[in-house]
Amino acid sequence: MRTRFRAAALTASAAALFPAAWAVIAAMPPFGEHVSPYGAAVNAVVPAARHVSNMVAAVNFDLRGLDTLGEESMLLCAVTGTVVLLRGARGEGTSGSAVRLPGRAVAQRSDATILVCRFAATLLFFFGVYVALHGLVTPGGGFQGGVIIASGLLLLYLGEGYAHWRSIVRGRILSFLEGAGALLFVLVGAIPLALGKAAFRNILPLGTFRDLYAGGTMVVVNAAVACAVAGGFTLILLEFMEETRAPETEREPGEGG
Repeated sequence: MRTRFRAAALTASAAALFPAAWAVIAAMPPFGEHVSPYGAAVNAVVPAARHVSNMVAAVNFDLRGLDTLGEESMLLCAVTGTVVLLRGARGEGTSGSAVRLPGRAVAQRSDATILVCRFAATLLFFFGVYVALHGLVTPGGGFQGGVIIASGLLLLYLGEGYAHWRSIVRGRILSFLEGAGALLFVLVGAIPLALGKAAFRNILPLGTFRDLYAGGTMVVVNAAVACAVAGGFTLILLEFMEETRAPETEREPGEGG
């Protein structure tokens, strides 16, 4: 297709879509204006009904828990598909070095780099656990905490190198965490159905308002999401590095991974 023809087609498409786009833009409310009563209703009802102070987590894990289950299922399918495509017939090994170019030596890490990464990775890991545990009390939750935990494990790799990192991080453990988290989420929704109640009906004691373990079944769902997200994201990271792993025979003298 010639350049002039593509430009003419783009111009014609833009001219045809511009009136509709302008109508949508003009109908938008002013910046910062509150137009939906949904948020006000949640803020008024949920604290007393569920004993939690994080309304975002209450919506995700209780009020529309079925939608969140669908999102969690999509994450599970995406991670599973990525692992299947990347792993292929390669299998799972723990030797060699990852993320290297053939013929390019890898510089040894300094003691200061290793120390800083160890300290920062530990701090980030426990901060992720903190964010996940306090997800029903303060901004955060299982998804945010799981991503932070996975980031801490990545930082640990940057300091320790591939060989030592892979001796700690195992694909089977990560797969179990992700699968167990997703299964636990499903059970939270299915058990009330088996008891003749609505799906995701909160059937556990709600606890004390703003207590760390208040919220009933939302505590379980929050933990399930944290496990699934931390395991899934770290598993993807592992598979990407495994895809670039060089066999031991290709390692250069003195290379530490």
